[in-house]
Amino acid sequence: MTEDWLARWEQGRTGWHEAGGSSSLRKYWPDLPQGSKVLVPLCGKTPDLAWLESRGLEVTGVELSPLAAEAFFSDRGLRYSDFHDDDFRVYMAVDRNIRIYCGDYFSFRGQSFDAIYDRGALVALPPGDRRSYARHTDCLLRPGATRLLITLEYDQAIVDGPPFAVMADEVREYWPLLERISEKDDLRNSPPKFLERGLREITEVIWTTAGTVRAQGPPTARR
Repeated sequence: MTEDWLARWEQGRTGWHEAGGSSSLRKYWPDLPQGSKVLVPLCGKTPDLAWLESRGLEVTGVELSPLAAEAFFSDRGLRYSDFHDDDFRVYMAVDRNIRIYCGDYFSFRGQSFDAIYDRGALVALPPGDRRSYARHTDCLLRPGATRLLITLEYDQAIVDGPPFAVMADEVREYWPLLERISEKDDLRNSPPKFLERGLREITEVIWTTAGTVRAQGPPTARR
């Protein structure tokens, strides 16, 4: 998994990346108190990090590839410093509340978060790693933490991941209190290999913390 993930970034095989960010995040993310700490595991170079931070949140991404972390900052012209913290190389924005820890997510610990946004982590992991991911993630979150999880459902007999299909029963096995609040066809955002193999239907599913009320319009974003 580690070698394959690094190779994908080195070779530019990042068909799951949404250059414009996730419209579902913008639609369903709740209005949290200013300064809330948000975890984004396996974040890649997603612009969602900057969008979350623009809402007054402290955003921490965890990513395996330094290429992805550096691309996030360079794509936005953001200045950053970097330093080593135990087994991680940390990239920290100079004038924004964004940092990315580069290293093995399963070794990331010692912090506690108010919320988590997962679009690209659970679906990136093969079945044998997902239970461990769920347990480790739970250890990083404060009791009652806000969760927004995006999964994909499709026929893996036609094409296999990543991103992998994660069906509802599996999600509920890990997090029985999550609510399935929305779903939509997401074929147009699929990696090219999905279309090349003949996949014609893929569903993006939105899961969130029970009782979460989404924001009624975003505050003015930073530039």
